[in-house]
Amino acid sequence: MRDVTYSMGVSADGYVAGPDGRFDWTEPDDEVFQHFTDELRGVGAHLLGRRLYETMLYWETAEEDPSLGAAERTWAALWKALPKVVFSTTLTAVEGTNTRLATGGLAEEVARFRAEPGEGEIAIGGAVLAAEAAALDLIDEYRAMVHPVLVGGGIPYFPQHERHVDLRLVETRTFASKVVLYRYRVAR
Repeated sequence: MRDVTYSMGVSADGYVAGPDGRFDWTEPDDEVFQHFTDELRGVGAHLLGRRLYETMLYWETAEEDPSLGAAERTWAALWKALPKVVFSTTLTAVEGTNTRLATGGLAEEVARFRAEPGEGEIAIGGAVLAAEAAALDLIDEYRAMVHPVLVGGGIPYFPQHERHVDLRLVETRTFASKVVLYRYRVAR
């Protein structure tokens, strides 16, 4: 069965965006960017909330930007090829190659991808959507890319529901930029 993963940059105090909504402190250096590219190669489908979808729209046409380097062009090509499902209560249409609006609930969409033939993880993107997935016990692995910054509040990486989830640490990695990856499997 295909795993559901949640991977995002997070501040040392646990937020994916600060109280002002900014997340520019998560901009990756070359080594972290390569890690995210390698991670994307293992994804078979990406489920996104509206805000992340709007942020990621850039990558649909990024290959046309002459200032992009080879690493960014590779990322853009991988992103465009990836099946993407957007969850939104306000959008009536979406743009992008292999992108569609969700036709069912989150659990339905995950079940649909798990039932279809294919390989690769089902990635959840966006803290709000990830909170819903966590509440439905859909997430198999959390991947927190912890940045050495405190932002003092904002949108939390981990859902704030009152529930206990046992996790098993499966990997840590410290990058030259002092960003630290923590990979946790949900203990089932």
